[in-house]
Amino acid sequence: MADAKVIPFGEEPRSRRAAKGAAAKRARGRGLSSPSPSSSGSAPESGSGSGSGAAAASGPHSLSSVPEQADGVENNMPDDTPTPEPAEPHATAPAPAPGPEGPAGAEAPAGSGGGDWDRRLAEGFAFLRRRVTGDYEVDEFGYDKELTDQVLMSLIRPLYANYFRVEVKGIENIPADGGALVVSNHSGTLPLDGLMMQVAVHDNHSAGRHLRLLAADLVFMLPVVNELARKAGHTLACAEDAERLLQRGEIVGVMPEGFKGLGKPFGERYKLQRFGRGGFVSTALRHGVPIVPCSIVGAEEIYPMIGNSKTLARLLGFPYFPITPTFPWLGPLGALPLPTKWTIQFGEPIPTDGYPPEAAEDPMLMFNLTDQVREQIQHTLYKLLVQRRSVFF
Repeated sequence: MADAKVIPFGEEPRSRRAAKGAAAKRARGRGLSSPSPSSSGSAPESGSGSGSGAAAASGPHSLSSVPEQADGVENNMPDDTPTPEPAEPHATAPAPAPGPEGPAGAEAPAGSGGGDWDRRLAEGFAFLRRRVTGDYEVDEFGYDKELTDQVLMSLIRPLYANYFRVEVKGIENIPADGGALVVSNHSGTLPLDGLMMQVAVHDNHSAGRHLRLLAADLVFMLPVVNELARKAGHTLACAEDAERLLQRGEIVGVMPEGFKGLGKPFGERYKLQRFGRGGFVSTALRHGVPIVPCSIVGAEEIYPMIGNSKTLARLLGFPYFPITPTFPWLGPLGALPLPTKWTIQFGEPIPTDGYPPEAAEDPMLMFNLTDQVREQIQHTLYKLLVQRRSVFF
């Protein structure tokens, strides 16, 4: 034992230091930080320590070397010293790739194409179910509001917006609530002007009001047309029906020229015919509703009527049988209207609520008010004709 050297307390054998160095290199290769010498709890090594370690390893009675520890593991640290944990590399997770609906987990924005189509399909199926089961409302005149808004208006609107390109003026003159009587000129060989006026009121009025038109007897004598007219809110042109609608606060449309204005020759276009006996004025006076004059430009040229076959009209029971440059020469194709540019202007309302109830029986007052409405419509027609650039533009 005399030849053996005792390793001072706190000094590490060379084999352990070599093992620690190799472990540190491997840790650096893996991106880990090597523990500092101070964390091992050992004192700095002196030159004599390293020499004594070499002598101990070479002597015959040298101490056996301490076994090497596993990589990265040290057992000579005090119990109260925390083991340093290797820092994990800060790897950035890749962002999810956006799909057709946007980033992963994001909901489709409101009003997107898919959601809009789903909503329309759901509404369409609900509409069909109500039609099949009869779960819908029809008023005493046969007016079907749901069918008119969702089907009939949708069928007429392309003709209104894209074909005739209707321009509407003075829509604010129609009251937001309560009854009113809209009086308009009538023209065009076929009564398309009434339908365009109906769409104009519904689509442009701030309250989305519906125009209830008074139609001639012939409309309700034709098959299919009779049912469609009733569903769209049209009713017979008589004082009784008009009064019932006004009592309910509806907007009622009337065209006092009747067939005289609808079937007049092309040479007399935009010249108002006689307004009948002024029955519409009497109705307005009885209920104290305003009279709103309406002027329509563009309808006169859709079917230029150059002749009238009275013989065919009597055989078919029609008030007239129109002959135009295209009808009946081109057959059904001749019934296609010309794509004229329309303007519908609602004039300033004429109040009637300031008159006493017995004023409805005064023929002179009725005549004066009828003439006032007619003159206002005619004057507006002339003004619109001067302002328009072309029949088609």
